[in-house]
Amino acid sequence: MVELRTLSQRLYITDSNGIIAFDDTDLMNQRVSFTLFSHGYECLTDWLVLDAIPGTSTIIKIKCKNIAERLYRITGQDIYGESSRIGLFVPIKHQGLNGKVMGQDTFIETLYRGKLYWFWGDTFGPASFNGEASGATSELPGKGGLNPEIGIDLNYFVDSEGLNKGMCAIPGPGLKWIDWLVVLPDENKEEHLYAKYSVTKTLDLDYERGIALFNDSLQVFEPLVKIDKWLDKVHSSGHPLRVCSDSVEYFYIFDRYGIERVVADINHIINPDSHEHFTCLIQGTKYDENNVKLERDLSGKVVYSWKFGTDAISPSQLNQLIASGKISQSESWFRSIDVLSGNDVSIRPSSVFWNNFRKRWIMIASENFGGAWYLEGDTPTGPWIYGNKIVEHINYDFYNIGQHPLFDQDNGRLIYFEGTYTMGFSGAKTPTPLYDYNQMMYRLALDDKRLLLPAPVYLIRAESINEQYLMRESVDSLGLWEDIQSIPFFALPPDHDIEGSIPVYAVREKEKITLQVNYPNHQNHPVKPLFYGLPDLKSTDFTPDGTWECEADGWPLEMELWSTGAKIEGTIRDEPLIIKKGSILKETIELFIEDTTKHRSYIFKARLTAGNLDGEFRGINNEEKGIFSGKHTVFGQQLFSSPMVVPLYEFKDRNGLYFYSIKSEQEGLKRSEKPVCLVWKNPSSVLALDYKANPIPVIR
Repeated sequence: MVELRTLSQRLYITDSNGIIAFDDTDLMNQRVSFTLFSHGYECLTDWLVLDAIPGTSTIIKIKCKNIAERLYRITGQDIYGESSRIGLFVPIKHQGLNGKVMGQDTFIETLYRGKLYWFWGDTFGPASFNGEASGATSELPGKGGLNPEIGIDLNYFVDSEGLNKGMCAIPGPGLKWIDWLVVLPDENKEEHLYAKYSVTKTLDLDYERGIALFNDSLQVFEPLVKIDKWLDKVHSSGHPLRVCSDSVEYFYIFDRYGIERVVADINHIINPDSHEHFTCLIQGTKYDENNVKLERDLSGKVVYSWKFGTDAISPSQLNQLIASGKISQSESWFRSIDVLSGNDVSIRPSSVFWNNFRKRWIMIASENFGGAWYLEGDTPTGPWIYGNKIVEHINYDFYNIGQHPLFDQDNGRLIYFEGTYTMGFSGAKTPTPLYDYNQMMYRLALDDKRLLLPAPVYLIRAESINEQYLMRESVDSLGLWEDIQSIPFFALPPDHDIEGSIPVYAVREKEKITLQVNYPNHQNHPVKPLFYGLPDLKSTDFTPDGTWECEADGWPLEMELWSTGAKIEGTIRDEPLIIKKGSILKETIELFIEDTTKHRSYIFKARLTAGNLDGEFRGINNEEKGIFSGKHTVFGQQLFSSPMVVPLYEFKDRNGLYFYSIKSEQEGLKRSEKPVCLVWKNPSSVLALDYKANPIPVIR
């Protein structure tokens, strides 16, 4: 989905192999200028000039700015059309007009009887509209199916004319949509596929909801039971995960209404009174913004728990309660913060699954418009605090996102997720040909340093020694979940060593435990850090060494700098600019730069802080001047600029016991002069840990 446009505004778009077959006969055998654009990618130049000679080819390199990598379009017409025209490899069997599908909205997918079953919402064809959900199957990777890195070979359920057929055989007018799918065995251990369905009168009103059963002979869903109690809500897509808690198997469902769970058998699923919601509302109440009934404990803290017959509480409802003053921002169970900027971000959970590589629950969340975020939680209910943006679409929608845990590779190091790419509600004026209103696949490498996020450090109170500080792995292995008192701060887990971070060790001496940096590792008995923090800004001399993404009055520059004492040298990528010399004095750097094409020279002067350059430039013997800024590309250095990064101080009481806090003063305690390290604030006062939830593998 890279767009090349000629000066006459003729648009060419790469197919899912990244190919354009350029065949404009008027422009052949001459030089042709193009503009380039691609969501989430950076073109190294605004203009591209190519020699359009028949029979030749060229490779255009662009830089991925997204953390996630866009792979291919899953649905729609001519997915590999450009490749097919010039005889290149096409991985899928039906790439032209498979199932006569031109556009599809919102995927739901599950493993059923050894195959992947896919269903979508509204589906457009050449001269048709399917508002009763379309469907397809595909083989599992490694069992006849394609490597998800390459594509998905869909076999649509079609009618006698090859047109995708309606999969929800539910009488009556209106659109038929599927909320979620679950697979359950009967008494003979034979699998059956169930769907929660909705029939819409308008986008904001359903007139029928219930559970449908897939008829394998007719290959359609048929209503099993209508559930009128669900009519107080409208359709919302979810991707159930299977969880075991207290020896009971549940389906957990995250959607726009919050978190729901139900025992994994059909008798519970068809009984609306058996569904529990994670909520802070008083048992048995509905959400009413004007008369909300919140459960609080004796100390006044908001209580979140699983409750029957009670509305879930969604991120948007929490924001309403915060805006009206009914709860504070710290009392929200879902407060998401950009790990780099420290800013709150407005996102909603799209899918949550356990990840073996990270040993945590991972969430893909969606942001209006077109953004996707990555977060990690110690339990399915969080804490969900720090995240990083992994996908951006400029003024374009990317919604109903979901991960594919069945596609995980390398023990979960590589994960795959998709969403609906559409101009939708974004306000975009022009749709992207072929791609609009279709499903896009992305891949995310979880060993990317930019995804190493701070996690909770738990305070454990013990009678025999002073306070203990542990992270999830230790709390879980020692069975200390019930002894958690609070989450005083966040830090990088012991397997999250990134450039610029420092290890912090828990050192035990008799009944005292202290937190120390640079604890010696004995060769025969290596000591594992408790967590990683960041070095104290005031005691660290930052150098300009490394790669910087800069702007000079909006013009992008990528600089590579290295220093020797007060001297700076460097290069500027893909520009006719040369760094002649440079220097650093205290926190200020000065660069003398020459433009080799214009034969002009400039002085760039900027203040150097951790992860940032801020200053100005001016011409030598010319009147040019402007603002200059830059960001360090090393993720560890970028973290320093967040206002959520604060000092962690050591305190000591009269008995010689040690305590640690991000507060600068503690009554009756003596504070260390220098902090142990820098850590991250915990902006939430909520302690609602669903620690009994254990993941059930997606394939058993």
